Amino acid sequence: MSETASPTPTPLLDARPVDVSERVTLLDALRGFALWGVFVSNSISWFSGRSMMRRDQVAALEVPFLEAALKAVYDFAINQKFMTLFAFLFGLGFSIQFARAEARETSILRVYSRRLLVLLGIGVFHHYAIWCGDVLHTYAVLGFALLLFRNSSNKTVFIWAAVLLLVMPLVVPGLMRIVPVWLHGAEAAAEAAKARQALATAGRAQLLEALSSDSFWTSLVGTARFNVDSYLSINRFTWMCSVLGRFLLGLLAGRFLLLQDLERHHRLHQRMLFWGLFLGVIGSGSTVVIWKMQRQGMLGESSSHWTWTLGGLQELGYLLLAAAYVATFALLARRGWGQRFFNLLMPVGRMALTNYLMQSVVSVSLYNGWGLGLIAKLPTSRIVVMCMGLFAGQVAFSHWWLKRFRFGPVEWLWRSLTYGKAQPMKLAPKRESAGAAPA
Repeated sequence: MSETASPTPTPLLDARPVDVSERVTLLDALRGFALWGVFVSNSISWFSGRSMMRRDQVAALEVPFLEAALKAVYDFAINQKFMTLFAFLFGLGFSIQFARAEARETSILRVYSRRLLVLLGIGVFHHYAIWCGDVLHTYAVLGFALLLFRNSSNKTVFIWAAVLLLVMPLVVPGLMRIVPVWLHGAEAAAEAAKARQALATAGRAQLLEALSSDSFWTSLVGTARFNVDSYLSINRFTWMCSVLGRFLLGLLAGRFLLLQDLERHHRLHQRMLFWGLFLGVIGSGSTVVIWKMQRQGMLGESSSHWTWTLGGLQELGYLLLAAAYVATFALLARRGWGQRFFNLLMPVGRMALTNYLMQSVVSVSLYNGWGLGLIAKLPTSRIVVMCMGLFAGQVAFSHWWLKRFRFGPVEWLWRSLTYGKAQPMKLAPKRESAGAAPA
Protein backbone atom coordinates (compact mmCIF):
# COMPACT_ATOMS: atom_id res chain seq x y z
CA MET A 1 0.00 0.00 0.00
CA SER A 2 2.91 2.34 -0.57
CA GLU A 3 5.42 3.41 -3.15
CA THR A 4 7.35 1.48 -5.77
CA ALA A 5 9.89 -1.06 -4.66
CA SER A 6 13.52 -0.90 -5.64
CA PRO A 7 15.15 -4.01 -7.15
CA THR A 8 17.61 -3.76 -4.23
CA PRO A 9 15.64 -2.96 -1.05
CA THR A 10 16.97 -0.49 1.48
CA PRO A 11 18.88 -2.32 4.22
CA LEU A 12 16.93 -2.45 7.48
CA LEU A 13 19.58 -0.76 9.55
CA ASP A 14 19.74 2.15 7.11
CA ALA A 15 15.95 2.51 6.81
CA ARG A 16 14.81 6.15 6.66
CA PRO A 17 12.30 8.32 4.81
CA VAL A 18 13.08 7.32 1.23
CA ASP A 19 12.43 8.47 -2.30
CA VAL A 20 10.00 6.93 -4.76
CA SER A 21 12.42 4.20 -5.89
CA GLU A 22 12.87 2.71 -2.41
CA ARG A 23 10.86 1.15 0.40
CA VAL A 24 11.27 0.81 4.16
CA THR A 25 11.59 -2.96 4.23
CA LEU A 26 10.90 -3.33 7.96
CA LEU A 27 7.46 -1.80 7.42
CA ASP A 28 6.69 -4.24 4.61
CA ALA A 29 7.53 -7.18 6.89
CA LEU A 30 5.52 -5.72 9.75
CA ARG A 31 2.59 -5.08 7.43
CA GLY A 32 2.71 -8.69 6.26
CA PHE A 33 2.71 -9.86 9.87
CA ALA A 34 -0.24 -7.59 10.66
CA LEU A 35 -2.13 -8.96 7.66
CA TRP A 36 -1.74 -12.49 9.03
CA GLY A 37 -3.20 -11.47 12.37
CA VAL A 38 -6.07 -9.57 10.75
CA PHE A 39 -6.89 -12.66 8.66
CA VAL A 40 -7.00 -14.92 11.71
CA SER A 41 -9.12 -12.39 13.58
CA ASN A 42 -11.57 -11.89 10.72
CA SER A 43 -11.86 -15.63 10.17
CA ILE A 44 -12.59 -16.50 13.78
CA SER A 45 -14.93 -13.59 14.45
CA TRP A 46 -16.73 -13.01 11.15
CA PHE A 47 -16.08 -15.29 8.18
CA SER A 48 -16.86 -18.34 10.32
CA GLY A 49 -20.08 -16.77 11.60
CA ARG A 50 -19.01 -16.65 15.29
CA SER A 51 -20.04 -13.01 15.82
CA MET A 52 -23.53 -13.80 14.52
CA MET A 53 -24.15 -17.02 16.45
CA ARG A 54 -25.78 -17.52 19.84
CA ARG A 55 -23.58 -18.67 22.69
CA ASP A 56 -25.15 -22.11 22.76
CA GLN A 57 -24.45 -22.51 19.03
CA VAL A 58 -20.79 -21.61 19.56
CA ALA A 59 -20.50 -23.91 22.59
CA ALA A 60 -21.82 -26.84 20.56
CA LEU A 61 -18.81 -26.58 18.22
CA GLU A 62 -16.12 -26.46 20.87
CA VAL A 63 -14.02 -29.32 22.26
CA PRO A 64 -13.81 -28.20 25.90
CA PHE A 65 -10.06 -27.89 26.61
CA LEU A 66 -8.44 -27.38 23.20
CA GLU A 67 -10.95 -24.89 21.88
CA ALA A 68 -11.13 -22.98 25.16
CA ALA A 69 -7.32 -22.67 25.20
CA LEU A 70 -7.19 -21.48 21.59
CA LYS A 71 -9.98 -18.97 22.21
CA ALA A 72 -8.15 -17.62 25.25
CA VAL A 73 -4.94 -17.20 23.22
CA TYR A 74 -6.92 -15.49 20.47
CA ASP A 75 -8.64 -13.08 22.87
CA PHE A 76 -5.38 -12.29 24.62
CA ALA A 77 -2.82 -12.08 21.79
CA ILE A 78 -4.67 -11.50 18.51
CA ASN A 79 -8.13 -10.00 18.85
CA GLN A 80 -7.93 -6.28 17.87
CA LYS A 81 -4.14 -6.15 18.42
CA PHE A 82 -3.42 -6.66 14.73
CA MET A 83 -6.17 -4.27 13.66
CA THR A 84 -4.46 -1.74 15.94
CA LEU A 85 -1.13 -2.53 14.30
CA PHE A 86 -2.58 -2.25 10.80
CA ALA A 87 -4.10 1.17 11.52
CA PHE A 88 -0.85 2.33 13.12
CA LEU A 89 1.05 1.38 9.95
CA PHE A 90 -1.46 3.32 7.84
CA GLY A 91 -0.71 6.47 9.82
CA LEU A 92 3.02 5.81 9.69
CA GLY A 93 2.83 5.36 5.92
CA PHE A 94 1.09 8.74 5.64
CA SER A 95 3.88 10.32 7.69
CA ILE A 96 6.53 8.89 5.35
CA GLN A 97 4.65 10.05 2.24
CA PHE A 98 4.27 13.53 3.72
CA ALA A 99 8.00 13.67 4.53
CA ARG A 100 8.82 12.67 0.93
CA ALA A 101 6.55 15.39 -0.41
CA GLU A 102 8.22 17.98 1.83
CA ALA A 103 11.66 16.83 0.66
CA ARG A 104 10.56 17.32 -2.95
CA GLU A 105 8.90 20.63 -2.02
CA THR A 106 5.58 19.44 -3.44
CA SER A 107 2.09 19.30 -1.93
CA ILE A 108 0.73 15.97 -0.74
CA LEU A 109 -2.85 17.20 -0.66
CA ARG A 110 -3.95 16.53 -4.23
CA VAL A 111 -2.25 13.18 -4.79
CA TYR A 112 -3.11 11.81 -1.36
CA SER A 113 -6.74 12.93 -1.74
CA ARG A 114 -6.96 11.07 -5.03
CA ARG A 115 -5.42 7.99 -3.39
CA LEU A 116 -8.05 8.12 -0.67
CA LEU A 117 -10.91 8.53 -3.15
CA VAL A 118 -9.76 5.49 -5.12
CA LEU A 119 -9.35 3.53 -1.88
CA LEU A 120 -12.86 4.60 -0.88
CA GLY A 121 -14.24 3.21 -4.13
CA ILE A 122 -12.42 -0.09 -3.69
CA GLY A 123 -13.60 -0.30 -0.10
CA VAL A 124 -17.25 0.42 -0.87
CA PHE A 125 -17.25 -2.27 -3.57
CA HIS A 126 -15.64 -4.72 -1.16
CA HIS A 127 -18.04 -3.77 1.66
CA TYR A 128 -21.23 -4.35 -0.33
CA ALA A 129 -20.26 -6.86 -3.02
CA ILE A 130 -17.93 -9.20 -1.12
CA TRP A 131 -17.83 -8.90 2.68
CA CYS A 132 -19.57 -6.74 5.28
CA GLY A 133 -16.44 -6.34 7.44
CA ASP A 134 -14.46 -4.09 5.09
CA VAL A 135 -12.16 -1.49 6.72
CA LEU A 136 -10.83 0.13 3.55
CA HIS A 137 -13.70 2.58 3.12
CA THR A 138 -13.38 3.57 6.79
CA TYR A 139 -9.63 4.07 6.38
CA ALA A 140 -10.27 6.25 3.33
CA VAL A 141 -12.82 8.44 5.12
CA LEU A 142 -10.62 8.82 8.20
CA GLY A 143 -7.63 9.41 5.95
CA PHE A 144 -9.16 12.78 5.06
CA ALA A 145 -9.36 13.55 8.79
CA LEU A 146 -5.71 12.56 9.08
CA LEU A 147 -4.86 15.18 6.46
CA LEU A 148 -6.06 17.85 8.89
CA PHE A 149 -3.19 16.93 11.25
CA ARG A 150 -0.41 17.05 8.68
CA ASN A 151 0.90 20.42 9.95
CA SER A 152 -0.16 20.05 13.60
CA SER A 153 2.42 20.02 16.36
CA ASN A 154 3.46 16.76 17.94
CA LYS A 155 1.81 17.82 21.19
CA THR A 156 -1.51 18.46 19.45
CA VAL A 157 -1.37 15.11 17.64
CA PHE A 158 -0.57 13.27 20.87
CA ILE A 159 -3.40 14.93 22.82
CA TRP A 160 -5.93 14.09 20.10
CA ALA A 161 -4.67 10.50 19.96
CA ALA A 162 -5.03 10.13 23.75
CA VAL A 163 -8.54 11.59 23.71
CA LEU A 164 -9.69 9.39 20.83
CA LEU A 165 -8.14 6.21 22.20
CA LEU A 166 -8.56 6.45 25.96
CA VAL A 167 -11.20 9.08 26.71
CA MET A 168 -13.83 8.41 24.04
CA PRO A 169 -14.27 4.68 24.95
CA LEU A 170 -15.27 5.89 28.43
CA VAL A 171 -17.22 9.04 27.57
CA VAL A 172 -19.45 7.65 24.82
CA PRO A 173 -20.71 4.57 26.76
CA GLY A 174 -21.07 6.79 29.83
CA LEU A 175 -23.27 9.23 27.95
CA MET A 176 -25.26 6.33 26.52
CA ARG A 177 -25.99 5.23 30.08
CA ILE A 178 -26.60 8.60 31.71
CA VAL A 179 -28.51 10.62 29.10
CA PRO A 180 -31.41 8.15 28.58
CA VAL A 181 -31.82 7.86 32.38
CA TRP A 182 -31.85 11.64 32.68
CA LEU A 183 -34.38 12.05 29.88
CA HIS A 184 -36.70 9.08 30.47
CA GLY A 185 -35.92 7.55 33.85
CA ALA A 186 -33.95 4.44 34.84
CA GLU A 187 -36.65 1.88 34.06
CA ALA A 188 -37.49 3.24 30.62
CA ALA A 189 -33.78 3.59 29.79
CA ALA A 190 -33.16 -0.03 30.78
CA GLU A 191 -36.03 -1.22 28.59
CA ALA A 192 -34.74 0.83 25.65
CA ALA A 193 -31.23 -0.64 26.09
CA LYS A 194 -32.68 -4.16 26.09
CA ALA A 195 -34.64 -3.35 22.94
CA ARG A 196 -31.51 -2.07 21.20
CA GLN A 197 -29.61 -5.19 22.21
CA ALA A 198 -32.41 -7.43 20.97
CA LEU A 199 -32.49 -5.54 17.67
CA ALA A 200 -28.73 -5.93 17.24
CA THR A 201 -28.95 -9.65 18.03
CA ALA A 202 -31.77 -10.08 15.51
CA GLY A 203 -29.74 -8.22 12.89
CA ARG A 204 -26.78 -10.55 13.33
CA ALA A 205 -29.06 -13.59 13.19
CA GLN A 206 -30.58 -12.33 9.93
CA LEU A 207 -27.11 -11.81 8.50
CA LEU A 208 -26.11 -15.36 9.46
CA GLU A 209 -29.23 -16.70 7.81
CA ALA A 210 -28.51 -14.73 4.62
CA LEU A 211 -24.87 -15.84 4.46
CA SER A 212 -25.89 -19.46 5.06
CA SER A 213 -28.22 -19.36 2.05
CA ASP A 214 -27.16 -21.18 -1.11
CA SER A 215 -28.22 -18.09 -3.08
CA PHE A 216 -25.47 -15.60 -3.85
CA TRP A 217 -28.09 -12.89 -4.32
CA THR A 218 -29.62 -13.55 -0.89
CA SER A 219 -26.23 -13.22 0.77
CA LEU A 220 -25.56 -10.01 -1.16
CA VAL A 221 -28.86 -8.44 -0.11
CA GLY A 222 -28.41 -9.58 3.49
CA THR A 223 -24.92 -8.07 3.61
CA ALA A 224 -26.15 -4.76 2.21
CA ARG A 225 -29.04 -4.63 4.70
CA PHE A 226 -26.74 -5.35 7.64
CA ASN A 227 -24.29 -2.67 6.47
CA VAL A 228 -27.00 -0.02 6.23
CA ASP A 229 -28.59 -0.93 9.57
CA SER A 230 -25.31 -0.91 11.50
CA TYR A 231 -23.50 1.98 9.83
CA LEU A 232 -24.71 4.78 12.11
CA SER A 233 -24.46 2.87 15.40
CA ILE A 234 -22.73 4.30 18.48
CA ASN A 235 -20.36 1.33 18.56
CA ARG A 236 -19.21 2.15 15.05
CA PHE A 237 -18.61 5.79 16.00
CA THR A 238 -16.49 4.74 18.98
CA TRP A 239 -14.54 2.30 16.80
CA MET A 240 -13.88 5.01 14.20
CA CYS A 241 -12.53 7.28 16.93
CA SER A 242 -10.14 4.49 17.94
CA VAL A 243 -9.00 3.96 14.34
CA LEU A 244 -8.24 7.66 13.89
CA GLY A 245 -6.35 7.66 17.19
CA ARG A 246 -4.23 4.75 15.95
CA PHE A 247 -3.57 6.66 12.72
CA LEU A 248 -2.30 9.58 14.80
CA LEU A 249 0.06 7.37 16.79
CA GLY A 250 1.47 6.12 13.48
CA LEU A 251 1.86 9.72 12.32
CA LEU A 252 3.86 10.53 15.45
CA ALA A 253 6.00 7.40 15.07
CA GLY A 254 6.82 8.39 11.49
CA ARG A 255 7.80 11.92 12.53
CA PHE A 256 10.18 10.55 15.17
CA LEU A 257 11.58 7.97 12.71
CA LEU A 258 10.69 5.22 15.18
CA LEU A 259 11.01 2.44 12.60
CA GLN A 260 13.20 4.23 10.07
CA ASP A 261 16.17 5.06 12.31
CA LEU A 262 16.61 1.83 14.24
CA GLU A 263 20.02 2.57 15.72
CA ARG A 264 18.94 5.79 17.41
CA HIS A 265 15.85 4.20 18.95
CA HIS A 266 17.35 0.87 20.01
CA ARG A 267 16.95 1.55 23.75
CA LEU A 268 13.43 2.84 23.22
CA HIS A 269 12.51 -0.35 21.36
CA GLN A 270 13.79 -2.41 24.29
CA ARG A 271 11.67 -0.42 26.73
CA MET A 272 8.64 -0.67 24.43
CA LEU A 273 9.01 -4.44 24.35
CA PHE A 274 9.33 -4.79 28.13
CA TRP A 275 6.58 -2.39 29.16
CA GLY A 276 4.34 -3.35 26.25
CA LEU A 277 4.44 -6.99 27.27
CA PHE A 278 4.30 -6.35 31.02
CA LEU A 279 1.42 -3.87 31.02
CA GLY A 280 -0.21 -5.35 27.92
CA VAL A 281 -0.43 -8.75 29.60
CA ILE A 282 -2.06 -7.13 32.63
CA GLY A 283 -4.49 -5.04 30.56
CA SER A 284 -5.49 -7.69 28.04
CA GLY A 285 -5.48 -10.50 30.58
CA SER A 286 -7.70 -8.64 33.05
CA THR A 287 -10.10 -7.70 30.25
CA VAL A 288 -10.46 -11.33 29.19
CA VAL A 289 -11.03 -12.43 32.79
CA ILE A 290 -13.66 -9.73 33.43
CA TRP A 291 -15.55 -10.64 30.26
CA LYS A 292 -15.52 -14.31 31.26
CA MET A 293 -16.78 -13.48 34.75
CA GLN A 294 -19.50 -11.24 33.37
CA ARG A 295 -20.75 -13.90 30.93
CA GLN A 296 -20.93 -16.43 33.76
CA GLY A 297 -22.86 -13.99 35.98
CA MET A 298 -20.10 -13.80 38.61
CA LEU A 299 -20.08 -9.99 38.84
CA GLY A 300 -23.68 -9.63 39.98
CA GLU A 301 -25.06 -6.09 40.10
CA SER A 302 -21.65 -4.56 39.31
CA SER A 303 -21.64 -6.15 35.85
CA SER A 304 -22.93 -3.03 34.07
CA HIS A 305 -20.31 -0.83 35.78
CA TRP A 306 -17.51 -3.13 34.60
CA THR A 307 -18.91 -3.06 31.07
CA TRP A 308 -18.77 0.72 31.08
CA THR A 309 -15.12 0.87 32.13
CA LEU A 310 -13.86 -2.00 29.98
CA GLY A 311 -13.65 0.09 26.80
CA GLY A 312 -10.68 2.16 27.95
CA LEU A 313 -8.96 -0.85 29.53
CA GLN A 314 -9.40 -2.88 26.36
CA GLU A 315 -7.98 -0.15 24.14
CA LEU A 316 -4.98 0.24 26.43
CA GLY A 317 -4.33 -3.50 26.22
CA TYR A 318 -4.60 -3.41 22.44
CA LEU A 319 -2.13 -0.53 22.19
CA LEU A 320 0.44 -1.97 24.57
CA LEU A 321 0.60 -5.42 23.00
CA ALA A 322 0.66 -3.92 19.51
CA ALA A 323 3.58 -1.72 20.67
CA ALA A 324 5.35 -4.87 21.90
CA TYR A 325 4.92 -6.48 18.47
CA VAL A 326 6.34 -3.37 16.77
CA ALA A 327 9.32 -3.31 19.14
CA THR A 328 9.97 -7.01 18.56
CA PHE A 329 10.23 -6.48 14.81
CA ALA A 330 12.48 -3.44 15.28
CA LEU A 331 14.83 -5.45 17.50
CA LEU A 332 14.79 -8.46 15.15
CA ALA A 333 15.92 -6.16 12.34
CA ARG A 334 19.36 -6.07 13.98
CA ARG A 335 19.83 -9.83 13.63
CA GLY A 336 20.69 -11.81 10.51
CA TRP A 337 18.09 -14.49 11.06
CA GLY A 338 15.54 -11.74 11.64
CA GLN A 339 16.27 -10.44 8.14
CA ARG A 340 15.57 -13.89 6.71
CA PHE A 341 12.24 -13.95 8.52
CA PHE A 342 11.46 -10.48 7.15
CA ASN A 343 12.33 -11.59 3.63
CA LEU A 344 9.58 -14.19 3.95
CA LEU A 345 6.94 -11.63 4.93
CA MET A 346 7.97 -8.57 2.92
CA PRO A 347 6.29 -9.55 -0.38
CA VAL A 348 3.00 -10.12 1.48
CA GLY A 349 3.29 -6.63 2.96
CA ARG A 350 4.09 -5.09 -0.41
CA MET A 351 0.86 -6.62 -1.76
CA ALA A 352 -1.20 -5.96 1.39
CA LEU A 353 -4.23 -4.55 -0.45
CA THR A 354 -4.34 -7.42 -2.95
CA ASN A 355 -3.89 -10.02 -0.21
CA TYR A 356 -6.52 -8.42 2.04
CA LEU A 357 -9.13 -8.55 -0.73
CA MET A 358 -8.02 -12.05 -1.73
CA GLN A 359 -8.60 -13.23 1.84
CA SER A 360 -12.17 -12.00 1.65
CA VAL A 361 -12.92 -13.59 -1.73
CA VAL A 362 -11.47 -16.96 -0.73
CA SER A 363 -13.10 -16.91 2.72
CA VAL A 364 -16.64 -16.11 1.58
CA SER A 365 -16.26 -18.84 -1.03
CA LEU A 366 -15.34 -21.31 1.71
CA TYR A 367 -17.79 -20.25 4.41
CA ASN A 368 -20.89 -18.82 2.71
CA GLY A 369 -23.77 -21.10 1.79
CA TRP A 370 -23.37 -20.55 -1.96
CA GLY A 371 -19.76 -21.78 -1.61
CA LEU A 372 -18.64 -24.71 0.51
CA GLY A 373 -21.08 -23.70 3.25
CA LEU A 374 -18.71 -23.99 6.22
CA ILE A 375 -20.20 -21.03 8.09
CA ALA A 376 -21.23 -21.81 11.67
CA LYS A 377 -19.85 -25.36 11.34
CA LEU A 378 -16.17 -25.24 12.34
CA PRO A 379 -14.47 -25.10 15.76
CA THR A 380 -11.72 -22.56 16.40
CA SER A 381 -8.91 -25.08 15.87
CA ARG A 382 -9.97 -25.91 12.30
CA ILE A 383 -10.46 -22.25 11.47
CA VAL A 384 -6.90 -21.50 12.60
CA VAL A 385 -5.47 -24.42 10.59
CA MET A 386 -7.30 -23.20 7.48
CA CYS A 387 -5.98 -19.67 8.03
CA MET A 388 -2.40 -20.88 8.34
CA GLY A 389 -2.67 -22.89 5.14
CA LEU A 390 -4.30 -20.10 3.15
CA PHE A 391 -1.82 -17.50 4.39
CA ALA A 392 1.09 -19.77 3.47
CA GLY A 393 -0.38 -19.87 -0.02
CA GLN A 394 -0.50 -16.07 -0.07
CA VAL A 395 3.15 -15.91 0.95
CA ALA A 396 4.13 -18.19 -1.93
CA PHE A 397 1.91 -16.32 -4.40
CA SER A 398 3.29 -12.92 -3.33
CA HIS A 399 6.89 -14.09 -3.82
CA TRP A 400 6.04 -15.52 -7.25
CA TRP A 401 4.17 -12.41 -8.37
CA LEU A 402 6.72 -9.81 -7.27
CA LYS A 403 9.52 -11.64 -9.04
CA ARG A 404 7.70 -10.73 -12.24
CA PHE A 405 5.79 -7.50 -11.54
CA ARG A 406 6.42 -4.22 -9.78
CA PHE A 407 3.10 -4.12 -7.88
CA GLY A 408 0.34 -6.40 -6.76
CA PRO A 409 -2.61 -6.32 -9.19
CA VAL A 410 -4.88 -4.21 -6.96
CA GLU A 411 -1.96 -1.96 -5.97
CA TRP A 412 -1.36 -1.41 -9.68
CA LEU A 413 -5.03 -0.47 -10.17
CA TRP A 414 -4.94 1.84 -7.13
CA ARG A 415 -1.81 3.60 -8.36
CA SER A 416 -2.97 3.85 -11.98
CA LEU A 417 -6.33 5.38 -11.04
CA THR A 418 -4.60 7.78 -8.65
CA TYR A 419 -2.28 9.14 -11.31
CA GLY A 420 -4.79 8.94 -14.16
CA LYS A 421 -2.74 6.63 -16.37
CA ALA A 422 -1.63 3.02 -16.47
CA GLN A 423 1.59 2.50 -14.54
CA PRO A 424 4.37 0.23 -15.83
CA MET A 425 3.68 -3.22 -14.42
CA LYS A 426 6.38 -5.66 -15.49
CA LEU A 427 9.81 -5.60 -13.93
CA ALA A 428 12.66 -4.64 -16.22
CA PRO A 429 14.82 -7.68 -17.09
CA LYS A 430 17.91 -7.92 -14.92
CA ARG A 431 21.13 -7.11 -16.73
CA GLU A 432 24.13 -9.35 -16.24
CA SER A 433 27.08 -7.59 -14.71
CA ALA A 434 30.03 -6.93 -16.98
CA GLY A 435 32.39 -9.89 -17.28
CA ALA A 436 30.01 -12.33 -15.66
CA ALA A 437 30.13 -15.83 -17.02
CA PRO A 438 27.02 -17.00 -18.79
CA ALA A 439 24.80 -19.39 -16.83
